[in-house]
Amino acid sequence: MDETVKPLRIPPQISVYADTHGIFHLVQSMVSSLVIDQPDDPISYLIRFLQRSSVDIPKIMLLGPPAVGKHTVAKKLSAELRAVHVTTDSLLQDQSELGEQARQCTLTQELPAELLSRLIQQRLNEVDCFNRGWVLEGIPQTRLQALSLQQVGVIPEHVVMLDAPDDVLLERRMGKLVDPLTGDVYHQTFTWQVDDVIAQRLVKDHGLSENQHLAELQRFRCEVTGLMSAYQHVLKTVNSNQSYTDVYQQALAFVRTHRRSRTPRILLFGRPGSGKSHQARLLSEKYKIVDVCCGQLLRSVAADGSSLGEKIQPYLDDSRPVPDPLVLQVLEQRLSQVDCSCRGWVLHGFPQDLQQAKMLQKSQQQPNRVFFLELTDDICVERLSLRATDPWSGESFHGVTRPAPNSQVQDRLRTRPEDSTQSVTDSLSQYRTHTASLQSVYPDAILIDADQDPHSVFEALESRLNTV
Repeated sequence: MDETVKPLRIPPQISVYADTHGIFHLVQSMVSSLVIDQPDDPISYLIRFLQRSSVDIPKIMLLGPPAVGKHTVAKKLSAELRAVHVTTDSLLQDQSELGEQARQCTLTQELPAELLSRLIQQRLNEVDCFNRGWVLEGIPQTRLQALSLQQVGVIPEHVVMLDAPDDVLLERRMGKLVDPLTGDVYHQTFTWQVDDVIAQRLVKDHGLSENQHLAELQRFRCEVTGLMSAYQHVLKTVNSNQSYTDVYQQALAFVRTHRRSRTPRILLFGRPGSGKSHQARLLSEKYKIVDVCCGQLLRSVAADGSSLGEKIQPYLDDSRPVPDPLVLQVLEQRLSQVDCSCRGWVLHGFPQDLQQAKMLQKSQQQPNRVFFLELTDDICVERLSLRATDPWSGESFHGVTRPAPNSQVQDRLRTRPEDSTQSVTDSLSQYRTHTASLQSVYPDAILIDADQDPHSVFEALESRLNTV
């Protein structure tokens, strides 16, 4: 290899353009579809793929035990999203050779997973499902079926698992009513928004007997762990033991989220003591992105002996704020390096006011996720003012969450000047002064409740990283 060849550097504006126009997601979707479907004519296939009204077509599975409300929710979701509602009954009505084979099979036994998967694959590849998307109701029912579907390339974007206590499900089975004209399902305590004309023609459902219902329910309970494991990355469980409207709205909100492949460029805001540094470290460790703390970065540059560092050092020596142009110059240099361009970054400690935020916006380093860690002043003061460090070991302790192990360690603990109650109060006052203006610059920023354990805060951050 020619060692004189310089590594490819990706200009920051390319990532910004790709994020703005969904290029990474588009390419990923095209390649995934090609690999899964393996069309005989890839070029024609991709042309048809791009001609669809939307790349984000619904690919939804709605699962759950008998009588949980799958049919009602699936039917409404498919109508709302203009997707094709696919059920076991509709599959068995298929007039193809495969459909006939499936019908004959059901006369003597349960439909084998392999045959069911081929039948579903055939249906979902038809023009209406390809162009409009699909809502698959009650399939798969077992982990074996789920794995079989994955093998033939039936990969959902969203899986909604409805669930409710067994006694609630039994009650619903006994009170189930069906509209013989439309096939819609109603229940007086779950779905009873019906006019008088429809109510008069409703008939009691004579589907599963109580013993059959209990057997199906037992089967579901045995399989549910495997199903949830198979779809854990695209799964949301919804408690169906609540009003139908609430169940449907939760399902709809989930299936309207879309995951995006992007290079993370994350901006963390929050009061002193809200946990920005800790959350940035967790994000960096899990996603291998670069943790950029503005204060630490300035100190590092000041110590490296560069000309830029020499300009910064006097301000640090005198405990004066480093001028914004110098700070931005340091940040742009760091965020333009290969590791940040390729792996992404999480920035905290800058910007701190409206002026800095506008300067960052005019630069080539645009965040694609902005979070505000929300916390009250009282809790921030408690978190910071009770911190202390053991000068012998370098360990940090906290008067409430991690007290010193003994009186000897307690006696030698030292509190940093910036963690004094007065200093923390002054910092909080300064943060409050600029919060509203910072939020106006980033109106799409996501608010995260930081008054919970760090793991829960991290989960909340994670859940919003790649969804829109």
